[in-house]
Amino acid sequence: MDELEAVIIEAKRAAYVGGAAQATTPSRMGAHDVSWKRGEWSYLDSYFGGTDFSGQEVVWRRGEPVWAMSYFGYIIHDDRIDASRAGAVIKHALGKLYAEEGRFLGGYRCAHDHGVYVDENDGDFSRFTGRERIEVGGVEAYNLVYHGGLIRP
Repeated sequence: MDELEAVIIEAKRAAYVGGAAQATTPSRMGAHDVSWKRGEWSYLDSYFGGTDFSGQEVVWRRGEPVWAMSYFGYIIHDDRIDASRAGAVIKHALGKLYAEEGRFLGGYRCAHDHGVYVDENDGDFSRFTGRERIEVGGVEAYNLVYHGGLIRP
């Protein structure tokens, strides 16, 4: 595994999934920021919204951006799932994916009490597009699309 890919997994696991505290002063007005740092590496997940949300994750090495991912997610059926339950499903599924599978991209399905998490993507950490969803009672109740990859000068 590439060192950068291992850093991405470590940062994602520690930040959102790990319940890292949000920054008290966001990087952008109205943003929710969760960050991680180790040695020459740093990571920031900065997003707007709640039930419907948009954000970006960036990894820096020695202060230079080297990787980024943008995403937009939303609840489709609020009669089947709310933001809190969707978050619980996502944290559970991604926690297992990062820890047990040692990866962060698609081809993954995970059952939870609040729904079934499904992630599919094309590409690898260097350039990818994908979609995650939560199905509740066989109906897609939440959807998120994402894309990203390496940043090169």
